[in-house]
Amino acid sequence: MAGHRIFGTPFAAIHPHYVAKAERKGRTRAEVDEVIRWLTGYDEAGLQAALDDEVTLEAFFADAPAMNPNATLITGLICGIRVEEIDDPLMQRIRYMDKLVDEVGRGKKMESILRVPKG
Repeated sequence: MAGHRIFGTPFAAIHPHYVAKAERKGRTRAEVDEVIRWLTGYDEAGLQAALDDEVTLEAFFADAPAMNPNATLITGLICGIRVEEIDDPLMQRIRYMDKLVDEVGRGKKMESILRVPKG
């Protein structure tokens, strides 16, 4: 059974769009990369390797060192769909990443985006 066509899209093809979206709102590539690393567990070198190797989104998430356990705290709408209600685990991870980048672009504080516990 074939997955959604986005699964075969290279991560390197969408990353520049994430960065451009953030930069239009006065944010930086470093902030975009920080939230992606938080979500996936990649370090800077691993993230850059995924970009350089043009891995698909499916491979990007399959090879992610460690999905952040707090990713389940990411809620809300993305493309009109509640991310917490997405059944397909890969699509949900992609939408988590979209949501985090949206939050960067909206100017939310990094502590809030990274779901840092209050206390």
